[in-house]
Amino acid sequence: MGKVFAFHGGIHPPENKKQSTRTPIAIAPIPEVLTVPIQQHIGIPAKVLVNVGDQVLKGQMIAAAEGRISASVHAPTSGKVVDISMQPVPHASGLSAQCVVIETDDQEQWSDTQGLADYTALSKPELIDFIRDKGIAGMGGAGFPTDVKLHLGDDHIVNTLIINAAECEPYITADDMLMRERADRIVRGIEVIHHLLKPHHVVIGIEDNKAHAIRVLEEQLKGHPLNIDIVVVPTKYPSGGEKQLIKLLTGVEVPSGGIPADVGIVCQNVGTAAAISDAVFDGKPLISRIVTITGDAARKPQNFEALIGTPFDTLLEAADVDRNALSRLVCGGPMMGFTINDGSIPVIKTSNCVIAATADEMPPAPPAQACIRCGMCEQVCPAELLPQQLHWFAKSRELDKAKHHNLFDCIECGACAYVCPSSIPLVQYYRFAKSEIRNEEAEQRKAELAKQRFEARLARQEQEKLEKEARRKARAADAAKAQAQKAAAPVSQPASSEDELKKLKTAAAVARTKLKKAQTALDKAKADGGDDIAQLDLQFQQAQQASDKAAAALASAEAGQTDAVKPAVDTKQLKTAAAVARTKLKKAEKALASAEEKGQDDLDALRATVKELTQKADAAQQALEQADSGTSAPAVPDTKQLKTAAAVARTKLKKAQSALALAQEQGADNADELAKTVAELEAKAATAQAAFDAAESGSSSAQPQDKTADLQADVDKAKQTLEKAQKALTAAQASGSPAVDKMRAGVEKLEKKYQDAVTALQAVKGSTEKPAAEPELDLKALKQTVSIMRTKLKKAEKALAEAPDDAALADEVARLTQSHDEAKQAFEAGEAKQIEQAAAQGVDLKQLKIDAAMARAAVTKIERAIKKASEQDSDLRELETELVGAQQHADKLNTTLSQFE
Repeated sequence: MGKVFAFHGGIHPPENKKQSTRTPIAIAPIPEVLTVPIQQHIGIPAKVLVNVGDQVLKGQMIAAAEGRISASVHAPTSGKVVDISMQPVPHASGLSAQCVVIETDDQEQWSDTQGLADYTALSKPELIDFIRDKGIAGMGGAGFPTDVKLHLGDDHIVNTLIINAAECEPYITADDMLMRERADRIVRGIEVIHHLLKPHHVVIGIEDNKAHAIRVLEEQLKGHPLNIDIVVVPTKYPSGGEKQLIKLLTGVEVPSGGIPADVGIVCQNVGTAAAISDAVFDGKPLISRIVTITGDAARKPQNFEALIGTPFDTLLEAADVDRNALSRLVCGGPMMGFTINDGSIPVIKTSNCVIAATADEMPPAPPAQACIRCGMCEQVCPAELLPQQLHWFAKSRELDKAKHHNLFDCIECGACAYVCPSSIPLVQYYRFAKSEIRNEEAEQRKAELAKQRFEARLARQEQEKLEKEARRKARAADAAKAQAQKAAAPVSQPASSEDELKKLKTAAAVARTKLKKAQTALDKAKADGGDDIAQLDLQFQQAQQASDKAAAALASAEAGQTDAVKPAVDTKQLKTAAAVARTKLKKAEKALASAEEKGQDDLDALRATVKELTQKADAAQQALEQADSGTSAPAVPDTKQLKTAAAVARTKLKKAQSALALAQEQGADNADELAKTVAELEAKAATAQAAFDAAESGSSSAQPQDKTADLQADVDKAKQTLEKAQKALTAAQASGSPAVDKMRAGVEKLEKKYQDAVTALQAVKGSTEKPAAEPELDLKALKQTVSIMRTKLKKAEKALAEAPDDAALADEVARLTQSHDEAKQAFEAGEAKQIEQAAAQGVDLKQLKIDAAMARAAVTKIERAIKKASEQDSDLRELETELVGAQQHADKLNTTLSQFE
């Protein structure tokens, strides 16, 4: 028997151990349902391996250890998994945890488990992994995974292995009964631990109140080859604490913040040693443990070997607990345990005792009073702390001071609270302070991680910025080098290379696109009566100038590239100049019209500008005509181009008419301006149609005969009158006017008059072509009319539903229904006619509309890509070339589509 030392403090509470040691260990009944928590240990929860509905066998792993500090969980018996959810577990916090609920089948069918024939044949890591897979964890109360204690690093040399058999807390006798009845299993477990750690000395520390267990262990160790000593220590609480037992047996004090391995000592509980024996020799995982059921309310207090997951109620019934006398249920001992209110809470690997106490046995704690500074708490503290000071720090939330006063050395034994005359729940204050400190440290770690990530992001962005700048400088150097090579090239080298021509084409396409967008925005603002018309008009003029400049640069480059093969006069360049002159003239005329409408003072200057630009446009057109007349063959009118121009003119006219109809319907302020625009477009459409008709008929004379011109004027006038009447009829249908029938008759008369004029004109011309078809209906206007009529009809129907007896409303609904149906029929007929006309020319109009829309979308997509690439300082050449091709394809489809709209 070795020397016994002493530790500071300690108390001697009533033991109350004899009540539960009078009968042997009993096998607890198997309940209908086992609730098995997946975290019964210190560390990371195990990873669930089963699903609801799975059949499991006894000893089958249902949750695998996850991470370095973790322990596996096994099925305590065979059955079916019926639930995996949050359930109440034995913990001081009272919180729930994830559990696997198994419905037992009473078959006790084992999985394929077997022990090791010769554990010494395995390497140390293999044997430790085997123990880890069996889910062995410390059974003295802390639940620290056993394999971690057995797998120490090379910097730890174990001199002493201590087997903790003290079991110092009152009421608990689980280890005592284990040593009395199963000492051989404890010794075999010590042998396995000794094989792994190779200590010089093994000490079993046991209190002197366990005489029976001491005799059994001594008998079991007689003649044992290992150097194992049984050291009996005085009964004093908390001698079973790890650091206190080490001090008692060796006189060595574990430093603050350190572990026993730092001083060459490893400590294991006797229950853990027995579990290691079961795992290594029998292949049995940790699926059951011995639990003490005691207390004055228990008629048959004793120890039970219970399956993990067994509800406490099952054990209380086996101990014949008097529910009427029961006042409190305490999980654990009276010093370090905690009260539970739910008997369905399950047994786990660290559950060693349940006390069924009566009111006289454990009365409610008296109310706490002020500290009288008696110092008794400091005298009994086994960790040699200052409990009174720690209490004040925790109460005032001075957590840093509490931590610096070694708060985490407190083992929460409860000795200080036991002797406190003021009944202050000191341990609860310490637990609260520890929890707050851990939370603060976790927040600090998160903040530090966020700071590191932020700094890494800034560094990454700075690096990307430097790399981008380096790429820009490299491109600038390459461009300068290319420019120098170009300057040093021979004079005979063409001034404009193929690449430069492509760039100019791309720039011209981009400028045209921007011009179209500016025009669209300006037209929309004028139609809506927006406040930013002046700004949009300025943007349009700037875009027009940029487009003109890009077109001129492209024309100049093309002219310089093909000088050797072109005639002396470049008609293409003259066409461009004439187009530019006409555009400028149109802008000036538009500005003059706007100024006249607003009554501005600078009309004379604007008129002078218009006159000057008119002269320039005439001169440019004359130069172009002279160049065309100087060719070897007379110019032949391009009927296809003239037909396209006429179709485009009609499309623009229809859009303007639609805008005018909408403005008149809504009473917009810009209706007069839109009316002027419609008049101008009507004249242009008529001129374009006349040019196409003249070219198609083969007429080459500059001035038709007087009679033909008069008849053509009659046709144009009749056509315009008919179109206006048709639009008025459409507007009347949309507004639900009662004069619709009268106006429809008038439209029919005008149609006959128009056909008569066309017939007369064809007779004079002697043309063999078919009479001109009647004017096409404006499908967009008809569609808008249908939409307006449908809205009015719905409103009227809603009003009629609210007042079903209103005869006037009923008549209005009937009239609107007829007008809506007529408008819908007219739209459908016009749409069918349009599709039929296109089909006659071999064109699928629906597919053409889809293709045109997709082509426009492709152009928009490339333009966005160009914008994004320009912002990132990327190479735009490929995108610009792609834009030219996409723009040409879209223009071609839009031109074809415009012939049918």
